[in-house]
Amino acid sequence: MSKKPVVVELQQKIDELTEALQRERADAENIRRRHEQQISGLKNLVKSQVVLDLLPAIDNLERALKHVPKELEGNDYVKGVEGTVKQFDKVLSDLGVEKIKTIGEVFDPALHEAVGMEDGDGDLEVICEELQSGYIVDGEVIRHAMVKVKKEATK
Repeated sequence: MSKKPVVVELQQKIDELTEALQRERADAENIRRRHEQQISGLKNLVKSQVVLDLLPAIDNLERALKHVPKELEGNDYVKGVEGTVKQFDKVLSDLGVEKIKTIGEVFDPALHEAVGMEDGDGDLEVICEELQSGYIVDGEVIRHAMVKVKKEATK
């Protein structure tokens, strides 16, 4: 007669400890998942900051290529600079960095920063010139594209 209550009591204790263990495992898994998310967020932050630090140099190389004198077109030095820009573009692409599309696109303040407006004959704001490239890293805009916008008729 005294054995039965002991067995019931032990089973209750086993059930309580099993529940506590399951809660602890779930807590540990949540901590592990949260830690992985924080590490991933930190990696993305560092990547974005490094890209932002490199962008002025890339911008200057691209500007230099836009203003190559006619007599230097096809020059080996200019080809080297073009190759450097292509290499930067590839590295950025490999890092998951995307250029924001601009010319011919409808103006989107979430992606573009309008610094000029040309007269047009419509009510649709379309980008007609890119003054500085914008970039997205892992779905987040790290730098808006600076653009000129023109009003066009709805297509």
